[in-house]
Amino acid sequence: MARRRKNRTHLKGAAANSETQENVPRSFIIKHGQVGSSLSQLVRDLRKVMEPNTATRLRERRRNKLKDYITMAPTLKVSHLMAVTLTDVAPSLRIARLPTGPTFSFRIERYSLKKDLLKASRSSRSQGLEYLTAPLLVLASFPPPSPNTPQYFSLLMKAFQSLFPPLAPHTMTLSGARRIVLIAYNAERGTIDFRHYLITVKPYGVSKRVRRVLEGAKKSTSTTGVLDLGDEKDIADFLLRKRGEPGPASEGGYESAASSASSAAGDDADAVSLADDYVGRNNKRGQKKAVKLDEIGPRMELRLVKITEGPPGKEGAVMYHEFVKKSKAEAASLRTSHAAKERLRRQRREEQEENVQRKKEAKQKGPTALSEEAPDSQAEDSGDDEGHEEGEAQWDEEDEISEVDEDDSIESERESEGEFEQPRKRAKVSVKR
Repeated sequence: MARRRKNRTHLKGAAANSETQENVPRSFIIKHGQVGSSLSQLVRDLRKVMEPNTATRLRERRRNKLKDYITMAPTLKVSHLMAVTLTDVAPSLRIARLPTGPTFSFRIERYSLKKDLLKASRSSRSQGLEYLTAPLLVLASFPPPSPNTPQYFSLLMKAFQSLFPPLAPHTMTLSGARRIVLIAYNAERGTIDFRHYLITVKPYGVSKRVRRVLEGAKKSTSTTGVLDLGDEKDIADFLLRKRGEPGPASEGGYESAASSASSAAGDDADAVSLADDYVGRNNKRGQKKAVKLDEIGPRMELRLVKITEGPPGKEGAVMYHEFVKKSKAEAASLRTSHAAKERLRRQRREEQEENVQRKKEAKQKGPTALSEEAPDSQAEDSGDDEGHEEGEAQWDEEDEISEVDEDDSIESERESEGEFEQPRKRAKVSVKR
């Protein structure tokens, strides 16, 4: 019996709802060259950040080159390539817009993996369902456009915006906003901070213990999701217990009167009214909730090193460089040379396409076209032979001539005179015994 093929259940997120969405950016995130286990894990974490519009299960091979991914990108409708490499100075990250560029080269000053941040955090971990929708992008602390602001800032902001799908407030649902990617510019260090957060919604205006009753127990401590109050005589003992009084071991600590009062009062700046039903228990439309961001990683500190035109392998002029500065004359000469190389590349490409088209047309015409082309080819061959003879007639005697051994010259003379004698054949003698 033939095995049934899955055709619907393997689609993720937005792809399951709209398979023909063309304006959604898709990406390849790869490691290039020899990298360690930490950078390999960083690549996998970045793929989780860019889900569901990235190749999560992409496997790189040692013989694969950047040219292979760039060639396959248009077929798979991939718009961006992110490559992590390890250099002698520090790890680097390249973000390229396919197929025309530009390419942004970053140096990874510092980074933290997803598992390290989750170990250090006390908040609840992600369940995995938030990766079914794309994250929201937040750009912070970038200088506003002005005559004094460098031009590469606007190009850099557009590059990060093109990595994620554009917002559509009229069509998106509130439950689809599950994650946030924060990209902030640090003016003191001149670096870019990359953060990844999970959006959580909690009850507003209640204390921590009341919130635990409303939300239920954590899945790590209870399988039913109900808070265990079996050791309490009354629920008031759990809600009104003062600091220092003995309590059940399952409570996991106490809170002071100040923290309890502050959590009960709440902050109006953190509270929002839900415009629609949200993910979680008791998160209904119109209720007042407190929004919190939990960092789930990875975390990176990037320094922009270079911006070049074109994709990797076909880089054009350097638009910005952190360490190398060139004069206007040098920049103009480089632009001229890159333009000449591009014209030559385009010319060769056109010639190849014309040759391929001509061969296809000749093949479609059949043997008649080949027979017509045969006399032309013979005429060309005869012309080449005549040219070759003329070249031999114009031999310069003063040119160097390789020395020939005396034995070889003697043998050649004997061959010309016919002095070689045929070897005698031995007669076969049969002996009868």
